Amino acid sequence: MDRPVYDFTIQNLGPAQIPSPVEQSRRATLYPMHYVSDDQQIIYDIQTSAQNPCNSDPLLIEKAGPRRQIFFDPLKTHAAIVTCGGLCPGLNDVIRAIVMCLWYQYNVNNIFGFQYGYRGFIQRFNIPPIQLTPKIVKDIQHQGGTILGSSRGFGQEVEEITKTLIKHNINLLFTIGGDGTQRGALNISNYVRDQKLPIAVVGVPKTIDNDISFSQRSFGFDTAVSHAVKAIDAAHIEAYNSINGIGIVKVMGRQSGFIAAHAALANNDVNCVLVPEVQFQLEGPYGLLAHIEHRLSQRGHAVIVVAEGAGQDHLDKANTTDASGNITLSDIGPYLVHQFKNYFKQRQIDVNIKYIDPSYIIRAAPANPNDSIYCAQLGTHAAHAAMAGKTSVLLTLMNSQFVHIPISLAVSQRNCIQPQGELWRDVIATTGQPPFNPPD
Repeated sequence: MDRPVYDFTIQNLGPAQIPSPVEQSRRATLYPMHYVSDDQQIIYDIQTSAQNPCNSDPLLIEKAGPRRQIFFDPLKTHAAIVTCGGLCPGLNDVIRAIVMCLWYQYNVNNIFGFQYGYRGFIQRFNIPPIQLTPKIVKDIQHQGGTILGSSRGFGQEVEEITKTLIKHNINLLFTIGGDGTQRGALNISNYVRDQKLPIAVVGVPKTIDNDISFSQRSFGFDTAVSHAVKAIDAAHIEAYNSINGIGIVKVMGRQSGFIAAHAALANNDVNCVLVPEVQFQLEGPYGLLAHIEHRLSQRGHAVIVVAEGAGQDHLDKANTTDASGNITLSDIGPYLVHQFKNYFKQRQIDVNIKYIDPSYIIRAAPANPNDSIYCAQLGTHAAHAAMAGKTSVLLTLMNSQFVHIPISLAVSQRNCIQPQGELWRDVIATTGQPPFNPPD
């Protein structure tokens, strides 16, 4: 099978000719800086076979890290940071890392935080930016949410946004957000390039669903899984201590069910996982309802984890979108509760159903230690990339290495669970659930 070919070429605003101030800092004299050059790259597809162990023409991805020569003069550099879309654990950690790296490693002291997403750049909303300093951000990693606030939409108003960037002499724009945010960043980057403006646009992918392509893990995901596991524990205890107890936990995952899958694997008390990538039949001898009835007859309790985007084919479609362009989902959680109640009532079987939706509790939580470390690294690498003149670039982790990915490539497709892949195979093995579809 032919492997897909991707263009991982990174845009640069121009030649980097200014010696980096990082090596001149007091710390660097004690601990020499290990710089990364543009020709240091990693192999994208590390899979191979004994029959064909060598890939004669591997796809290579540029490594992230501080460069010895930078593009921007730190004393003339003004930076802007914006957080967009829904909340996610770790937003403040990324903001803090960018500010600390720019301030202490590059001596960039003009850093602005634009409030409430791209809306903060639109003059008619009259939302002033705030100046960010180490004093302001030093403790924000302990807080959930984002000190800059967040909102959806307005990423298409590139002319208005660019006027604001010019007004504040912004050279570096850091966009922290998911798919819609990075599409807006790509639009801005293309526009300022066409206008021949030396503005670096660097994205840090934020999606609690872990659905950013070409990324090993998105920040906030680890925290989301850990909180989802707590909700599953509660659902299991409620179900186990009831007669015919059914615990249903709905977690986030509009088009990708990674939180549901990973939480189920981490918990081991889940009997059924429903995700957007795998359709299921509700009724009939091979359907979900019959499976749960059989489970109750055998074990007396059941735990179901459902991603918010699962089972949409069973629900009435809203035919609307939010400000980010996401299709409005119908609520699968209450629908399942209603279906189970009716099903067992018709069979005159008493059941005790407990429904838990921890979605917004998870979104508003501060990052756990793993995510906090990851966010700090992402933010620092984003600052290094911007100062080197990298633009239209996203910072991600791939094959356990921090790399630069073109934003255009990252938003070209969405990361999803592969029904024939290893993750879903492990979920099936752990839960023991059937396909929920009649055999061919």
